[in-house]
Amino acid sequence: MDETVYQHKYLLDESEMPTAWYNIVPDLPAPPPPALHPGTHEPAGPEDFMPLFPMDLIMQEVSQDRYIEIPGAVQDVYRQWRPSPLFRAHRLEKALDTPARIYYKYEGVSPAGSHKPNTAVPQAYYNKIAGVKKLTTETGAGQWGTALAFACALFDLECEVWQVGASYDAKPYRRLMIETFGGIIHRSPSPLTEAGRSFLAKDPNHPGSLGIAISEAVEIAAPDPEVRYALGSVLNHVLMHQTIIGEEALLQMAKAGEAGPDVIVGCTGGGSNFGGLAFPFLREKLAGKMNPIIRAVEPASCPSLTQGTYAYDFGDSAGMTPLMKMHTLGSQFIPDPIHAGGLRYHGMSPLISHIYELGLMEAIAVPQTECFAAGLQFARTEGIVPAPEPTHALAAAVREALKAKETGEETVILTALCGHGHFDLAAYENYLAGNMVDEAVSEERFAEAIAMVPQVG
Repeated sequence: MDETVYQHKYLLDESEMPTAWYNIVPDLPAPPPPALHPGTHEPAGPEDFMPLFPMDLIMQEVSQDRYIEIPGAVQDVYRQWRPSPLFRAHRLEKALDTPARIYYKYEGVSPAGSHKPNTAVPQAYYNKIAGVKKLTTETGAGQWGTALAFACALFDLECEVWQVGASYDAKPYRRLMIETFGGIIHRSPSPLTEAGRSFLAKDPNHPGSLGIAISEAVEIAAPDPEVRYALGSVLNHVLMHQTIIGEEALLQMAKAGEAGPDVIVGCTGGGSNFGGLAFPFLREKLAGKMNPIIRAVEPASCPSLTQGTYAYDFGDSAGMTPLMKMHTLGSQFIPDPIHAGGLRYHGMSPLISHIYELGLMEAIAVPQTECFAAGLQFARTEGIVPAPEPTHALAAAVREALKAKETGEETVILTALCGHGHFDLAAYENYLAGNMVDEAVSEERFAEAIAMVPQVG
């Protein structure tokens, strides 16, 4: 029996919490392509976003400022759980018999159980000061819907959520948690919107997608001056709010005595968790201060970065949003109903897509059985049951640690454990019973929806 006592977590005091979000755009070697008006295909202006977002968030979306100060009211809410802990995964390292040092930034300590309140709180704040009365949104696994319902409760806003049907059916306790925070939740596609009715007409038991749920939330918000829409990922301002994760991790890695990670891995659906962790480290890499490999990990059945096309596409399935240049499987693509509902999105963040095109990061796709195997091993060594989404990053971390075992290198690996899986135990039951299978993925699976991507320019 090893009697050694190790340091497992690296903590920051509340007074050390970063007070500004980081905007990576000014530091990139080339600017990202602009969003386009869906009708004219001309660059979209602030007025094109005003039916959906308050002006403060629109200005953050197009900002060229490197840092944006976090409002005091938002900082005060953040301090309820931030700074979040950075853990060294000693027991996982021992189980893998690897010389690698594995660190994970744990975002499951938030009231919603994930990283999503990092942007839900400021979005609710900016809408509140703009005089908005209600926010609408989509949610996949339910983590974003939970976070926005929590944030709306704090700022006395109504919250209406459309949850992807497959996740709504599989995760009833997420629905109940959203309702506990005061949100109203619907299964998507729903009969409440024109977009929802059109998909239900094709299939009354339609499993839904994030693209469809976005269409429904946007349809309700756009015509009502007292209602706005809130997006949980994809857009620049959302990823910027999440950079508090990476800014804290930089300070904590230094406290752990590390010069920096050799490899950063993060799960990617729309990109907010990955960007939030990786962007501050990419800033340091671009400045020549460290040189980590930065690797996005996506589900094999919804691989927008690794098998999608880089093109202008709609962010939703009904074609109501501005066109954004991103890696996409096509807005009509309906992903297989995998358990990682938060990663079932047809497109990737335009900013992450641009950074990928610049060659500043890598991407891989991993099947869900490998992910759940890593999640199980993590739970049995580190004592935290991870949500299905971050098991993708854990699978990649395990691959990297086993590679280090072969080479003997003391690789420093960093990942973000973006949420706990307490509401995802049915997925673990499915895996433990041997009922989980990986979708047979082929180019034909994606070809039809990709062929429907709009032709621009």
